[in-house]
Amino acid sequence: MASSEQFARLRRAEPVLITEAAPSLADQHAARKRRYVITMAVRLVSVVLAAAFYQVLWLAITFAVLGTLLPWIAVVMANDRPPKKKTDPHRYRPPAPDRILDDPAATRRALEPGRVIEH
Repeated sequence: MASSEQFARLRRAEPVLITEAAPSLADQHAARKRRYVITMAVRLVSVVLAAAFYQVLWLAITFAVLGTLLPWIAVVMANDRPPKKKTDPHRYRPPAPDRILDDPAATRRALEPGRVIEH
């Protein structure tokens, strides 16, 4: 027979996601940090390109404006949480009834005593 330690090794390190739960806060934070670093790397490249193209004025100004605006954009993106998913999870829905049941009050009226129906 296998021991419980052998079964523990066979299990996955992370549980399988079976719900519509949002990613963990650590995963969200890591994604925001990654986005910030990428945006700031693009900013660094644009500042270097602005310095490299100082003789072409319109190109240097374009890269300089981009290098000026990207830090603000990076901070706003890093502080923003991810949007909620718009997916509709597959949930159990009981089947619709085949017919609508009769009104119990109507049935009761037909069975009231003292009511005579003549032919």
